[in-house]
Amino acid sequence: MGHSDNSFGLQMHPMRESLYGELHSRPFQIIPSPARVTHLAVMCTPDESVKQFEHLKELYQHFGVMPPEHDELCYHVDFGKLRVRREKHMEFATYTFINTDIEQGGNPFEVTGLTPVPEEWLKNIPGVVISAFHVGIEDARQTHELNLPLVKRFFEGMRLVGSSPQDGDARVWTTFQIHSDGFGRFLMYNKQMSDSQLGRLTQRLMEIETYRIMALLSLPVARDINPTLAKMDQKLADITDHLAHEEDVDETELLAKLTDMASWVEDCRARATFRFSATYAYHELVIKRLEELKEDEVSGHLTITEFMTRRLTPAVRTCEAISKRLEDLSRRIDRVADMMRTRVELSIQSQNQELLASMDKRSKVQLMMQHTVEGLSVAAISYYSIGLIKYLLDALYNSGVDVNKDLVLGISVPVVIGLVAFITRKIHKHFLALAMGKTDKAKKSKKNDH
Repeated sequence: MGHSDNSFGLQMHPMRESLYGELHSRPFQIIPSPARVTHLAVMCTPDESVKQFEHLKELYQHFGVMPPEHDELCYHVDFGKLRVRREKHMEFATYTFINTDIEQGGNPFEVTGLTPVPEEWLKNIPGVVISAFHVGIEDARQTHELNLPLVKRFFEGMRLVGSSPQDGDARVWTTFQIHSDGFGRFLMYNKQMSDSQLGRLTQRLMEIETYRIMALLSLPVARDINPTLAKMDQKLADITDHLAHEEDVDETELLAKLTDMASWVEDCRARATFRFSATYAYHELVIKRLEELKEDEVSGHLTITEFMTRRLTPAVRTCEAISKRLEDLSRRIDRVADMMRTRVELSIQSQNQELLASMDKRSKVQLMMQHTVEGLSVAAISYYSIGLIKYLLDALYNSGVDVNKDLVLGISVPVVIGLVAFITRKIHKHFLALAMGKTDKAKKSKKNDH
């Protein structure tokens, strides 16, 4: 039933409101500068996702705010100086903590978005953290940017990646590495961006970092499969070469090997197909977010886009190559297996033809023997029949009937022999006709099956 609560009384689709809401379920945040942001991506099962909602309500209670009753795709709550946002995705959930209770200057990572969050609540988040990083946002409209040596000290001396996104309206530094506190780091200077523009830029950076980690999840899978895949490829090539050049082939043994190989390939595809597909999707999102940054180069440093295309893209191409090799190996195994089955079927047909020829020869021998036995049977039956006639003639003669026994007996001999031969031949033709009829039916049935 559709909703009809409109001024025209129209029947509305029951999912209309939720579909409208889907476009607004994850709005960009408005972030002031300076601020400290921490972003966590937590991989979770469906059960852990349910527990995350109950766990989130504990944070509401800690800050004295009424918790929500129902779980949603995106929750955004303002606890005053701390804002928390939780989003649910297909494989993971993200937590974004925005701390505005800070002072400009100093170490931008000494106070973080997690500083106001209870440690006990934080370590009890259900699931496994796959991505975690701090974003230090400074207001360069009021103060000058720090010099590069000092910036490098905030990143523990690691090699920096620099960017001037949004056509130079901001400056971003990062290393795309894990620091001593177990978190990644981004340092952002707001030169002339509004709070909403800064929120959009921060969101893009958080998505780039999260999605690139999720895209790389399939790389260990690809590396694990690759060595065995190379061996399987060579093994299949050896089998194909053996079939092409050897006459003495054990089809049963080769089919068993092909079956084992096909089982391994299907097992790998079952484990890797979803992961590889997810990698392509996440990589596409990363590339799209990089395009939206509209970066300018910082002299002497790789931009975020250059770093990603040099490091992430080859990893994704590796996964893509392994996926294609798996598909190719699966198709080749199927072709070789089909060829083997054809050979086995031809061998069986050849054996069947030899068996039928042998049976036909045996039938001819049996028929000759049957004719021989048939002649002997006619003689035997005739002999005993004439004997019976002789007894009958003796009985009649002894009873006083005047009969010439020798004449009648002599005349009965050819008559009995002819009659017995005729009846025997008739019976033989009758059974032969029955056998031929069954053979014809069997042939028709076999033809219909084909």
